[in-house]
Amino acid sequence: MCDSKGMKKTIDVQTGEVKAGVGEVILQSKAIGSCLGIAAYDAVKHIGALAHTMLPGSAPEGKTIKRTKYCADAIDAIISRMGRLGSRKEEIEVVLVGGGNVLKKEDDTICNENIESALKLLKKKALKVRTQAVGGIIRRSVSLDVERGIVYCSEGNGNERELWRSEKIPE
Repeated sequence: MCDSKGMKKTIDVQTGEVKAGVGEVILQSKAIGSCLGIAAYDAVKHIGALAHTMLPGSAPEGKTIKRTKYCADAIDAIISRMGRLGSRKEEIEVVLVGGGNVLKKEDDTICNENIESALKLLKKKALKVRTQAVGGIIRRSVSLDVERGIVYCSEGNGNERELWRSEKIPE
């Protein structure tokens, strides 16, 4: 993490997880290949959430464990967890990271299916997608500085860079 982020609590979001936080928290997910990182932010309340989804659509009926590895269930969890922390759905802004064909297989469609599923579901839920770093063949990492309203992204072994900054937060 950058020195400018100080001594904030860092929360790792593993594959299939959704985590949320308020204020001085960094939510991060590393080594995102064909999976999709969905960073959600409410600048009004300084509330953020991060999901690391693996699969498009919803979990099959009867599946009770790790439902949030599916895109639809993860998005519902983001809205729910941010809501419990005081966020209103109308205030949530979203950034997408990942969905790369990191194995470079010609017949690998899961990466594109993850991206398309997320975009379709976010539109259906009326959540605003502000930017995205998706596709290609390189793994990515993502972090959300909840206090500052900034999403950082790195590709491969590269340094992280600012991908998006909430316009509602002063510099």
